[in-house]
Amino acid sequence: MERVPVLKIGDILLVSIQDDMEDQVALQLQEDLADRIVATGSHGVIIDISALDIVDSFVGRTLATIAGVSKVLDAETVVVGMRPAVAITLVELGLSLPGIRTALNVELGMEMLARQRAAEEDLGIDEGEDDEPAVTVP
Repeated sequence: MERVPVLKIGDILLVSIQDDMEDQVALQLQEDLADRIVATGSHGVIIDISALDIVDSFVGRTLATIAGVSKVLDAETVVVGMRPAVAITLVELGLSLPGIRTALNVELGMEMLARQRAAEEDLGIDEGEDDEPAVTVP
């Protein structure tokens, strides 16, 4: 079965989807990303869909599920490179993609994740001994 490559850049995982995905490939990507987040301790996932002409409802729901799983594993998801036709299709299908942030390109997505991470650190959000997020109070 075909697999979508997952690249690690710092504490971000980058996925560039180059072809329209079959349902099984989308499900495999979901599992692969969850495994890689845990294995690498990454705090961000960028999914580049700029090469996609069409996103059907299954792939849209899979992207939302990836974002939800990533969030539970302490990683934010940003989808980048969405074409206007894809955005229109998602809205027409009624898919709001909860938990997914968007950016125009990979560079802006990386900046978005870096700003968010810096803001969390400024707020004193840190990992506790029991791996639950803790907030330090001055």
